[in-house]
Order: sequence, then structure tokens, then C-alpha cells
Amino acid sequence: MKTVINIKVDRDIKDHAFEVAKSMSLPLSTIINAFLKKFIADQSITFTAPLKPSKRLERILKQAEKDIQTGINMSPLFINTRKMDKYLANL
Repeated sequence: MKTVINIKVDRDIKDHAFEVAKSMSLPLSTIINAFLKKFIADQSITFTAPLKPSKRLERILKQAEKDIQTGINMSPLFINTRKMDKYLANL
């Protein structure tokens, strides 16, 4: 027997979820039912968010990629720590 659950969600979340479900050719109710079944089976819930670097870290990473591609600001490969220490002492 089917029943109805009324829940409140932000409109933009509902709209976005509806569009994603539609792009997968699934009704949103199927997605919600699958989530509820997994919730029941696992008796747990996991919240995740994609890792997104801060603006500052994005700038640092872009600069590092540029340095690697151009070969600037790069140290040589060291065979042992003595050679590394000598290199660093001469900076």
C-alpha cells in the first residue's frame, strides 16, 4: 500500500533534485524511496560534501601547476639527504 509523506525542502533543492532525477529518466519519488530503503537497511545516514578548495588554495594550486609545466621554482631530484641539505644551504 502506498502512502504520502509531506516534507519541507528548499525550493531550489527540490527543483535541482527533480532535474537530476529527470536526467536519469527516474521519477523523484523513486530516488526518495531508494534513499529511504537504504536508510532502513543501514540504519545510518552519511552526509558528504564534495571537497572544494578555498579561493586562496585554488590560486596556489594553479600557480604550482604553472610552475611544474614551465619548470620554474622546482628543485632537482635528490638521491640522498646530504645533497638536499647542500642544495638548500646554497639558496
